[in-house]
Amino acid sequence: MMLLRRTAALAVLLATALPPAVAAPAHADGTSSCRTAPSAPLDTEQARLADPRTAALVERAGFGDFVRRFPAALCSVRTPAEAGRLLDSWGEALWQAAVRRAQGQRPGGDLPAGDDRPLYWTRLAMTTALARWEPGFAVDRATLRTRFEDSSRGLADNAFQTPAGVRHVFVSGFDPFGLDTELRRANPSGSAALQLNGRRITLADGSRAEIRAVVLPVRYADFDAGVVERAFAPRLTGGPGAADVITTISQGYPGIFTLEAWAGRSRSADPYPDNTGSLSGGTREHPVTAPGLGPGAQFIRTTLPTEAATDSVRNPYPVLLNTAVTEIPAGATGPVDREDGPTPGSRAVEGGGGGYLSNEVAYRSNRLRGELAPELPGGHLHTPVLTGLPTDPGLLTGPEFERNETAITAEVRAVLEHTAARP
Repeated sequence: MMLLRRTAALAVLLATALPPAVAAPAHADGTSSCRTAPSAPLDTEQARLADPRTAALVERAGFGDFVRRFPAALCSVRTPAEAGRLLDSWGEALWQAAVRRAQGQRPGGDLPAGDDRPLYWTRLAMTTALARWEPGFAVDRATLRTRFEDSSRGLADNAFQTPAGVRHVFVSGFDPFGLDTELRRANPSGSAALQLNGRRITLADGSRAEIRAVVLPVRYADFDAGVVERAFAPRLTGGPGAADVITTISQGYPGIFTLEAWAGRSRSADPYPDNTGSLSGGTREHPVTAPGLGPGAQFIRTTLPTEAATDSVRNPYPVLLNTAVTEIPAGATGPVDREDGPTPGSRAVEGGGGGYLSNEVAYRSNRLRGELAPELPGGHLHTPVLTGLPTDPGLLTGPEFERNETAITAEVRAVLEHTAARP
């Protein structure tokens, strides 16, 4: 019990300032669970940590002690149950630290407060430590990683805190992606999620609202394993913690916001890989349905009041309604692009968000919404592409990049203020 109390206290302290060095206690039989395997296999995402710029993104946000102290914390546990609780607590501590930093409540480092990249790279470094950990007892390493991933992404202990009468707005963002092309990339949807999580705002109709957010991985395997459903189901099952409106958010097109009218059921983005280098198995000519996806329509239409935002939010980026889809029409064998939505009996190839995970998060969350809370408004928002990184690859940030990130988050909030207002 003493060890568990120390672990719980550590998790609380981590959210603000890490305690002194965590020493790994010796076991009663003189053995230790502090063995590591430096040559443990890493996935493609973790292997990018070899680039020293990733460590700089961690250190320059003040998150370096999470990475340094985590291996000793792993070595302090003695049973699989303790390991699970430790992964939960450290993941939650990392999430809360990232949220507080994004909202200017946790000083540290010289990167802009709203930068989503430190959370991403810190999490990966910690999962690498987990992969290399060799405890003196059997563990389900995949389950432990899932517990850490979920808690460090806002899926745990992130319920609405406001009473009835305050609108509950639940949103999701994404990790950075496309990192083999540009390792320094950020994702404005993840930045917006961190900056808005827990915020209480005034909606366009004058009513009050609370926003809760999660940041999802850009990995097909996690979607196959139900990460979207785990994130959204608790907010769609009624009760005081339920959402009144849901909106999935991702990075989309240059220079514009788009509200997507349609989400399609299929994956069709190959040869474009996810963050681990994995492919979906689906192309425009041969779309596929994601494993484990429950029954549903080929296309799901947004139920957000899109005109409220497209008519009212214009600066610095226009907000447009995107009604385009790609389908295989009934009786046909090849894909057809349509600007005015799907035709009856067609098969989905791409929704407004394409055939990648941006589209799939919209489809999965709104399929679940239709099953559990069909009266709730729900849909998908694409942000502009975040530009402005310095041309020098050694520079991690710059004034234009920071201005653009701030402007996108501010406009995400403005869109939510209109689309979450009471009908």
